[in-house]
This record gives sequence, structure tokens and C-alpha cells, in this order.
Amino acid sequence: MVREFARAKINLTLDIRGTRADGFHEVEMIMQAVDLADVIELEKNSGVELQISGNDSLPADENNLAYRAVVAVQKFCGKNFGVKINLQKKIPMAAGLAGGSADAAAVIRGLNRLYDLNLTVEKMCEIGAAVGSDVPFCIIGGTCLATGRGEILTPLPALKSFSVVLIKPRGEISTAWAYKNYDENSTQNHVPTLEIIEMLRAGDYGSAFKNFANVLEAVAAKKIPAIETYKKFLFESGVDVALMSGSGSTVFGLTDELTAEKIRANFDGDAQIFITKTRND
Repeated sequence: MVREFARAKINLTLDIRGTRADGFHEVEMIMQAVDLADVIELEKNSGVELQISGNDSLPADENNLAYRAVVAVQKFCGKNFGVKINLQKKIPMAAGLAGGSADAAAVIRGLNRLYDLNLTVEKMCEIGAAVGSDVPFCIIGGTCLATGRGEILTPLPALKSFSVVLIKPRGEISTAWAYKNYDENSTQNHVPTLEIIEMLRAGDYGSAFKNFANVLEAVAAKKIPAIETYKKFLFESGVDVALMSGSGSTVFGLTDELTAEKIRANFDGDAQIFITKTRND
């Protein structure tokens, strides 16, 4: 048996630079892995079997990215091997945390180990890109600049360690809905992504935090106003920076461990709250 941790991600920045001929959007994002993770166990099997605990609403067939990842590895390697997957779900769904992509990435890494496929990180990312745009980042983790449709990655110097408060309001936002409504309603300025990277390289976190932005946040907040409510709550609670992750609806705050625990102790909102940490390995 092989065990893998499917770690969630947050977007320190998210900018949209236009639409592409393939129908996707050209994005520019600084992505950061965190410790919050689903747990995936893989065993050799005669066929493909997916068992899920922790979330009864998830499909356990080809509609699940973890299942699709098996098919993608089989196709890439030209081998029809079987696997039994036990997926323990901890990352909330439709939350902007790449939970499904993280599962797919963990399956690809796990199959590589389980069947001694000797796939390089580059080959695993190539397979992952065929499953979902966020999968390559979830294979690599750490801190990365993501461009293209999100699959072109440039590793960045590790972010210093932060406690991360995640607040997931009620309600779901699909990625497709968020991007469509951004296209129709956007008047936002672009995020100064490259300047932010230089600030982080120089250790000027205060300036970087002032420039962190997610162009989908205003769109998502119109559908789920609690996004702005919880973002304000985090700032008032003393976090260093607060922002919505991905297409939403999770809001995150970066802070120290003591402040994070105080926030959890004082939280009485109608939402899920998680305390985790940035992950750089």
C-alpha cells in the first residue's frame, strides 16, 4: 500500500490576462501549498476502484478527478493496471482550494510509486495537465508562479512560514461561473504579479501583502456576500493579509500561530473554519 497527502492550495494572487483560443483563460497567479490535506491510500487491484469517506456527495467514478488521474496515467504509460483508492476527504469542495486537483495529483504520485513507473516530476506534471489546470501545481507544491491556463509553473523562493486561517462560507461557486461573470462584468485593474514576486524575494512582506489581489473576488462576493464579511472579520482579528482563494468561496488569512488560534476560539460564524500552515516541501 502507498499513502499520499493531497495538499490544498491558496492563491496569494490571481489575475486574468485574457482569453485563449482553446477557450481557457490566460492567468497569472502566485500559488501556495498548505498543510490541509486529503489522505489517499492506493493498493494494487484487478480493476479501478475508488472509495470515499468524509464526503457522501462526491462521485466515485470517472466524474471524480482522482479516477480520471488513473485513466490518464494508464493512457500515458500504455498499461491497463488496476488500483484500489481509499480517499479520505478533508478539503471542502468548490472552495477555491484545489481539493479535486490535489487528489488527482496524489493519485499520479502514488501510482508512480506503487507500480515503479519511474516518471519524472515533469512527466507527472504533463499527465496532470491533461486532467486539470491546477494538478501540476498540486504535484509540485511549495510556492509557484502559475501562467498559461495555470499549468505552466515557475518555482519561487519559499514563502516564510505562516499560520493560515481558512473560512469557507455556505454556498458554492463553480470556476466556470466565476470566469464567465468576470468576463461580462470586469472593470478591475491587473494585479502587479511580477512586482509582488520581487517584494517577496526581498523579504518585503508588508508591501507584498498590500498588493495581493484576486480579480475574481468582487465577482464571487456578489453571489456570496459572506466572502467580504469574513475577509473583514479576519482583518479586524489581526491577520497580516486576507484574500479569497481561487474562484472562491474560501477566504484565507496569513498570521502567526497565536493569532490563528484566537481567531478559531472567537469564531461563531455560519461557516467552516480550518487552521493550517503554509507548506514549502
